[in-house]
Amino acid sequence: MNGMLFAILAATIATVFAGIGSAKGVGSAAQTSMGVLSEDSSMFGKMLVLTLLPGTQGLYGFIVGFLIMINCGILGGNAPTLMQGLSYLAASLAIGIGGMISGFAQGKAAVAGISMCAKDEKNFSKAMVSITLVEIYALLAFIVSLLMVISIPGIEM
Repeated sequence: MNGMLFAILAATIATVFAGIGSAKGVGSAAQTSMGVLSEDSSMFGKMLVLTLLPGTQGLYGFIVGFLIMINCGILGGNAPTLMQGLSYLAASLAIGIGGMISGFAQGKAAVAGISMCAKDEKNFSKAMVSITLVEIYALLAFIVSLLMVISIPGIEM
């Protein structure tokens, strides 16, 4: 028995859960940005940047999912062993869960930052710093998943 089912599940978890976090975060920020832009369309560039920040989690999840698909034979390579498939599944949880939770949190921070900028454009850099602080946790989850995924092909069983 090979671990293809677990590897496919892993790619799905990494991509879908991180994508859900990003979609929710970007959606919330976009709603708030639209309100600001309805009052002052000259702030489009700043609103776009603040709205896009929660979208990185989905990108990180996609990269991990893509690497799993390459390594497990869907997009090249060989079918994984059972142990490799289970390892991919474990590796996907960091970015899947971490990406989803940090996407939600970064969306909330983006909404607050956008609201702060709406009152005074000079607060843009403060908003950027605050929103970016949440990104650190998405990056940590991504790095953990990435390091595990690239080390799995050597696991045999």
